[in-house]
Amino acid sequence: MSEQPTPAEGPVTRALRSCLERAFAPERLEIENQSERHRGHAGWDPSGESHFAVTIVSSLFTGMPRLERQRRVHAALGTLLEGRIHALSIRALAPSETERDRAGRGRRGQPEVP
Repeated sequence: MSEQPTPAEGPVTRALRSCLERAFAPERLEIENQSERHRGHAGWDPSGESHFAVTIVSSLFTGMPRLERQRRVHAALGTLLEGRIHALSIRALAPSETERDRAGRGRRGQPEVP
């Protein structure tokens, strides 16, 4: 089950969550707004919603190469990436990869991705 939105989430975070839940029915979805870390840098938006990190776990990623996962997430977000989001870090995993991750078997702290 994905994480429920918090009252502090802004409109871009809510739109991110909605698009990803609709496209991937994730078992886990974490969206971190990292915009404040980039205050004053290129692409920073005074609204406070310009830079994000997403961790998404979905069975739809099973057997899918990492690059294809990234493409699918980008496609699901569509126009959000064209205007409102300046930077997006994506960690897209299949459920079995989270098990390996917990067991510490991934390279450099990252799960091994097919």
